[in-house]
Amino acid sequence: MTSLPGDEGAGEAAEPLVCARCGTRAEGAQPTWTCSLENGVRQYFCDTCSRENLRSIEGRLDSAWW
Repeated sequence: MTSLPGDEGAGEAAEPLVCARCGTRAEGAQPTWTCSLENGVRQYFCDTCSRENLRSIEGRLDSAWW
């Protein structure tokens, strides 16, 4: 089963997401950030870092994704 930000069990305090590139902390419960699974580790990237690196992100996708 895949878990997403905010899917933690009821009553548990979820830690805010931190951008893996710039260190920005998410504000609010469900930010619109990019999630990447790299070497089995889930990493999140803020909107700004995602936009600034979009070509690099797309360049790593198999052609079936675009």
